[in-house]
Amino acid sequence: MSNESFFYQALVYLATMVVFVPLAKKLNLGSVLGYLLGGIIIGPALLGLIGQSGQDLMHFAEFGVVMMLFLIGMELEPSLLWKLRAPILGLGGLQVVVTAVVIGGWHWPADCPGTRRW
Repeated sequence: MSNESFFYQALVYLATMVVFVPLAKKLNLGSVLGYLLGGIIIGPALLGLIGQSGQDLMHFAEFGVVMMLFLIGMELEPSLLWKLRAPILGLGGLQVVVTAVVIGGWHWPADCPGTRRW
């Protein structure tokens, strides 16, 4: 059986998900995280069971992500979102500011014009 075979790829995907989704559930993680971990394991970076031939499935994967975001949006309760607006905006804004300061400080040149040395 060739690595290019559709049935081989389907078997690899299904076997991986049969193993990793229950494992993620047992560790009290979501099934989506199990799918992600399984994809990382079988991907070209680690085991290489699927590689360049998996590029053909990229459109289906992108469609799956869109559908997942749609379902999350459908299950979202506006009243809960309104209650959590302060923590979401506050912590989200704090994360953006802290990340910008860390990256800016890391990449700030020492001999930048306009900087003062004390």
